[in-house]
Amino acid sequence: MNEFTFELSPWELFARRLTPGSSVSAMRLLTVLEGEDDAALEEAFQALEVKNITLDLSDLPSRDASGALGERLSLEKKLCRQGKLLTGLAENDPLRLYLDELAATPAAGDIQVLALELLEPLPQRRLEATQQMLTNLLLSRVVEQAQRRAGNRVLLIDLIQEGSMALWQAILSYTGGDLESFANGCICFAMDRAILLQAREDGVGQKMRKLCQDYRAADKALLTSLGRNPSLEEIAGALNITAEEAFQVENIVQSAALLAKAKQADAPKPQEEEDQSVENTAYYQSRQRIEEMLEGLDETHARVVKLRFGLEGGLPLTTQEVGKLLHITADEVTALEAAALAQIRKKV
Repeated sequence: MNEFTFELSPWELFARRLTPGSSVSAMRLLTVLEGEDDAALEEAFQALEVKNITLDLSDLPSRDASGALGERLSLEKKLCRQGKLLTGLAENDPLRLYLDELAATPAAGDIQVLALELLEPLPQRRLEATQQMLTNLLLSRVVEQAQRRAGNRVLLIDLIQEGSMALWQAILSYTGGDLESFANGCICFAMDRAILLQAREDGVGQKMRKLCQDYRAADKALLTSLGRNPSLEEIAGALNITAEEAFQVENIVQSAALLAKAKQADAPKPQEEEDQSVENTAYYQSRQRIEEMLEGLDETHARVVKLRFGLEGGLPLTTQEVGKLLHITADEVTALEAAALAQIRKKV
């Protein structure tokens, strides 16, 4: 049977090129996600998390420091650089109150020893106590990572909140290995995601897409007037931007060209279009039947089956990958999958 071919979005084409464990430019990601809806955005972040992709915010333009929010961001960045975050804030400042409370919270115990306890069958009260002790020990990492991102579009108190929730989920979903590294990765990803979402809300992706269009136009105009390929400096001058900014735009333009070629290669040939239409109809009928079989399952069981068999538009995921997304162990995923399939078989 021929493979079904559907038109892929720029994001899906871009995601295919990502190597697990690699880093992705925030600006490039914002550009390819421009125009995608919230559901696609959530799927994109899940795909990044599953592949253990880190977000590189170094090329993200700084926010205009005008207005109350801008002034606060500038103040937080200045105080963090000077190492005076506590003393530089008013006594009744919510961030200072939180940091004072955190400093007074008892944080005792060995992280490695406590992490090993999480892997053992424990009474519920002991398990909760261990989880809380680990949270108290690692909350300082949350504050540390938030301070490294001070002034970057999102207030420190909000970054700390995002990081704290990610830390808690990391502890709940821990299944072995270096807990500190695992938790730190979850904390950083959650904070970087919050910053990226704020940049998207600020229209950074839209502005970059417009700049890419202007770059192509300037490149074409200069080629015509000069009779040769223009230099990066000449294009930057035409756009009234720095050479560094022009280099950044050039990289995104080149990535867009590669995606266009990949999309063209994936497109069905004219003689295949009629057969493809028939296959697509059969595919959607099959999907409808699958959805009907999943209707009797609860939300968790249905989600496990969809993720395991790639029924949410992506590739099939391993039990470890599903467990990471749902914050459960691989063994729990296997058990949920087996129970779900047993229910489905009764309907067939």
